[in-house]
Amino acid sequence: MFTVYAISSLVKPFIYVGMTDKLAERLVRHNNGFVRSTKRYAPFNLFYTENCETGQLAREREKFLKSTSGKRFLKSLIEKNPVELLDKLDSKPISI
Repeated sequence: MFTVYAISSLVKPFIYVGMTDKLAERLVRHNNGFVRSTKRYAPFNLFYTENCETGQLAREREKFLKSTSGKRFLKSLIEKNPVELLDKLDSKPISI
């Protein structure tokens, strides 16, 4: 099972979309600065996830979410009710 996820920076207006089969471990890496592309935007909040059966399906969904339409969709989720959305998904920054 693969997870496509979106995280938003708590310090700058930045959204990152990725995929993994070990979500908790990946979030720890993002929040602790071990991912070059997100290092300067840490810490993060997880605000969107999708589970996919295969890596290929996850890659296709990740590609869509990285497109202009996908980013617009993700931004609309944040703009609607950011606090309510985060409570609903029970997402908090993960750190060690």
